Amino acid sequence: MTLMDIENLMKAAKANTQGQGLPPVENWNPEHCANMSMKILRDGTWLHEGKPIRRHSLIKLFSTILRKDETGVTWLVTPVEKVRVEVEAAPFIATEVTRSLGSSGPSLYFTTNVGDVVCADADHPIRVETNPKTLEPAPFVLVRGRLEAMLSRPVFYQLVNWAEEQNEQLGVISQQCFFALGPTGVHQVD
Repeated sequence: MTLMDIENLMKAAKANTQGQGLPPVENWNPEHCANMSMKILRDGTWLHEGKPIRRHSLIKLFSTILRKDETGVTWLVTPVEKVRVEVEAAPFIATEVTRSLGSSGPSLYFTTNVGDVVCADADHPIRVETNPKTLEPAPFVLVRGRLEAMLSRPVFYQLVNWAEEQNEQLGVISQQCFFALGPTGVHQVD
Protein backbone atom coordinates (compact mmCIF):
# COMPACT_ATOMS: atom_id res chain seq x y z
CA MET A 1 0.00 0.00 0.00
CA THR A 2 1.49 3.31 -1.07
CA LEU A 3 1.14 6.68 0.59
CA MET A 4 -1.06 7.78 -2.33
CA ASP A 5 -3.37 4.79 -1.75
CA ILE A 6 -3.69 5.68 1.96
CA GLU A 7 -4.43 9.32 1.10
CA ASN A 8 -7.15 8.23 -1.35
CA LEU A 9 -8.69 5.96 1.32
CA MET A 10 -8.65 8.82 3.84
CA LYS A 11 -10.37 11.15 1.33
CA ALA A 12 -12.98 8.53 0.44
CA ALA A 13 -13.70 7.80 4.11
CA LYS A 14 -14.06 11.52 4.87
CA ALA A 15 -16.42 12.02 1.92
CA ASN A 16 -18.47 8.98 2.99
CA THR A 17 -18.62 10.17 6.61
CA GLN A 18 -19.78 13.63 5.54
CA GLY A 19 -22.32 12.17 3.13
CA GLN A 20 -20.76 13.88 0.14
CA GLY A 21 -22.36 12.66 -3.05
CA LEU A 22 -25.15 10.82 -1.22
CA PRO A 23 -28.83 11.81 -1.40
CA PRO A 24 -30.28 13.28 1.83
CA VAL A 25 -32.39 10.16 2.58
CA GLU A 26 -32.62 11.03 6.27
CA ASN A 27 -34.67 14.10 5.28
CA TRP A 28 -37.09 12.23 3.02
CA ASN A 29 -40.30 11.02 4.64
CA PRO A 30 -42.62 9.83 1.87
CA GLU A 31 -46.03 8.46 2.81
CA HIS A 32 -46.43 6.21 -0.23
CA CYS A 33 -45.04 2.73 0.26
CA ALA A 34 -44.48 0.80 -2.97
CA ASN A 35 -45.62 -2.82 -3.02
CA MET A 36 -42.63 -4.90 -4.14
CA SER A 37 -40.32 -7.50 -2.68
CA MET A 38 -36.70 -6.41 -2.05
CA LYS A 39 -34.21 -8.46 -0.07
CA ILE A 40 -30.47 -8.36 0.65
CA LEU A 41 -29.04 -11.79 1.44
CA ARG A 42 -26.30 -12.48 3.98
CA ASP A 43 -23.74 -12.82 1.16
CA GLY A 44 -24.60 -9.35 -0.23
CA THR A 45 -26.84 -10.56 -3.08
CA TRP A 46 -29.76 -8.20 -3.79
CA LEU A 47 -33.09 -9.74 -4.81
CA HIS A 48 -36.05 -8.06 -6.51
CA GLU A 49 -39.23 -10.15 -6.53
CA GLY A 50 -37.08 -13.18 -5.59
CA LYS A 51 -34.66 -12.82 -8.50
CA PRO A 52 -31.04 -11.62 -8.16
CA ILE A 53 -30.23 -8.12 -9.39
CA ARG A 54 -27.22 -8.69 -11.63
CA ARG A 55 -26.36 -5.10 -12.60
CA HIS A 56 -23.79 -3.87 -10.09
CA SER A 57 -24.43 -0.26 -11.15
CA LEU A 58 -28.09 -0.64 -10.12
CA ILE A 59 -27.14 -2.16 -6.76
CA LYS A 60 -24.68 0.67 -6.20
CA LEU A 61 -27.40 3.23 -7.02
CA PHE A 62 -29.90 1.53 -4.68
CA SER A 63 -27.27 1.45 -1.91
CA THR A 64 -27.17 5.26 -1.94
CA ILE A 65 -30.88 5.57 -1.13
CA LEU A 66 -31.00 3.04 1.72
CA ARG A 67 -32.07 4.11 5.18
CA LYS A 68 -32.57 2.11 8.38
CA ASP A 69 -35.11 3.64 10.73
CA GLU A 70 -35.06 3.72 14.52
CA THR A 71 -37.17 0.53 14.67
CA GLY A 72 -34.60 -1.42 12.65
CA VAL A 73 -36.53 -1.51 9.37
CA THR A 74 -34.49 -0.85 6.21
CA TRP A 75 -36.01 1.14 3.34
CA LEU A 76 -35.16 2.23 -0.19
CA VAL A 77 -36.28 5.87 -0.04
CA THR A 78 -36.98 8.53 -2.62
CA PRO A 79 -38.68 11.89 -2.03
CA VAL A 80 -42.04 10.42 -3.17
CA GLU A 81 -42.06 6.75 -2.14
CA LYS A 82 -40.35 4.08 -0.10
CA VAL A 83 -39.89 0.33 -0.38
CA ARG A 84 -39.27 -1.96 2.57
CA VAL A 85 -36.09 -4.04 2.19
CA GLU A 86 -35.62 -7.29 4.07
CA VAL A 87 -31.99 -7.59 5.18
CA GLU A 88 -30.65 -10.94 6.38
CA ALA A 89 -27.49 -9.64 8.09
CA ALA A 90 -26.37 -6.22 6.81
CA PRO A 91 -26.98 -4.22 3.63
CA PHE A 92 -23.26 -4.09 2.80
CA ILE A 93 -20.25 -6.42 2.93
CA ALA A 94 -16.82 -5.11 3.95
CA THR A 95 -14.65 -6.76 1.29
CA GLU A 96 -11.34 -5.09 2.10
CA VAL A 97 -9.53 -3.57 5.08
CA THR A 98 -6.42 -1.44 5.03
CA ARG A 99 -4.38 -0.49 8.07
CA SER A 100 -2.54 2.82 8.20
CA LEU A 101 -0.07 3.55 10.99
CA GLY A 102 0.08 7.24 11.85
CA SER A 103 1.58 9.31 14.64
CA SER A 104 -1.58 8.84 16.74
CA GLY A 105 -1.72 5.08 16.11
CA PRO A 106 -3.42 2.76 13.65
CA SER A 107 -6.45 3.54 11.49
CA LEU A 108 -8.54 0.81 9.85
CA TYR A 109 -10.21 1.64 6.53
CA PHE A 110 -12.97 -0.66 5.28
CA THR A 111 -14.14 -0.77 1.66
CA THR A 112 -17.59 -2.23 0.97
CA ASN A 113 -18.98 -4.20 -1.94
CA VAL A 114 -20.66 -1.00 -3.19
CA GLY A 115 -17.56 1.20 -2.93
CA ASP A 116 -18.16 2.95 0.39
CA VAL A 117 -15.01 3.57 2.42
CA VAL A 118 -15.24 4.07 6.17
CA CYS A 119 -12.60 4.47 8.87
CA ALA A 120 -13.43 2.65 12.11
CA ASP A 121 -13.67 5.20 14.92
CA ALA A 122 -16.00 6.25 17.73
CA ASP A 123 -18.71 7.20 15.20
CA HIS A 124 -18.13 4.10 13.03
CA PRO A 125 -17.57 1.29 15.52
CA ILE A 126 -16.73 -2.31 14.85
CA ARG A 127 -18.98 -4.69 16.72
CA VAL A 128 -19.08 -8.46 16.89
CA GLU A 129 -22.18 -10.51 17.62
CA THR A 130 -21.33 -13.96 18.93
CA ASN A 131 -23.59 -16.97 18.56
CA PRO A 132 -24.10 -18.10 22.18
CA LYS A 133 -24.12 -21.81 21.24
CA THR A 134 -21.32 -22.03 18.67
CA LEU A 135 -19.36 -18.90 19.67
CA GLU A 136 -19.14 -18.10 15.94
CA PRO A 137 -18.51 -14.38 15.43
CA ALA A 138 -20.55 -12.14 13.12
CA PRO A 139 -18.51 -8.91 12.78
CA PHE A 140 -19.87 -5.56 11.53
CA VAL A 141 -18.73 -1.97 11.03
CA LEU A 142 -21.10 1.01 10.97
CA VAL A 143 -20.98 2.69 7.55
CA ARG A 144 -23.54 5.52 7.70
CA GLY A 145 -26.74 6.32 9.52
CA ARG A 146 -27.75 2.99 11.05
CA LEU A 147 -26.45 0.98 8.07
CA GLU A 148 -23.70 -1.55 8.71
CA ALA A 149 -21.38 -3.69 6.64
CA MET A 150 -20.80 -7.28 7.64
CA LEU A 151 -17.10 -8.07 7.53
CA SER A 152 -16.20 -10.78 5.03
CA ARG A 153 -14.30 -13.73 6.44
CA PRO A 154 -10.91 -12.62 4.96
CA VAL A 155 -11.40 -9.11 6.39
CA PHE A 156 -12.20 -10.50 9.84
CA TYR A 157 -9.16 -12.81 9.68
CA GLN A 158 -7.01 -9.80 8.84
CA LEU A 159 -8.35 -8.00 11.93
CA VAL A 160 -7.56 -11.06 14.05
CA ASN A 161 -4.03 -10.96 12.64
CA TRP A 162 -3.69 -7.33 13.83
CA ALA A 163 -5.41 -7.98 17.17
CA GLU A 164 -3.90 -7.29 20.55
CA GLU A 165 -5.06 -7.99 24.05
CA GLN A 166 -6.35 -5.35 26.44
CA ASN A 167 -7.92 -6.23 29.80
CA GLU A 168 -8.17 -9.91 28.85
CA GLN A 169 -10.00 -8.96 25.66
CA LEU A 170 -8.75 -9.53 22.11
CA GLY A 171 -9.41 -6.61 19.78
CA VAL A 172 -8.11 -4.02 17.33
CA ILE A 173 -7.36 -0.32 17.61
CA SER A 174 -8.42 2.32 15.10
CA GLN A 175 -8.46 6.08 15.61
CA GLN A 176 -7.49 5.54 19.28
CA CYS A 177 -10.56 3.33 19.91
CA PHE A 178 -10.35 -0.30 21.01
CA PHE A 179 -12.85 -2.66 19.37
CA ALA A 180 -13.34 -6.12 20.90
CA LEU A 181 -13.36 -9.02 18.44
CA GLY A 182 -15.19 -11.47 20.66
CA PRO A 183 -16.85 -11.99 24.01
CA THR A 184 -14.90 -11.14 27.15
CA GLY A 185 -13.11 -14.01 28.81
CA VAL A 186 -13.49 -16.49 25.93
CA HIS A 187 -10.12 -17.64 24.61
CA GLN A 188 -9.24 -20.51 22.29
CA VAL A 189 -7.11 -23.12 24.02
CA ASP A 190 -4.42 -24.84 21.90
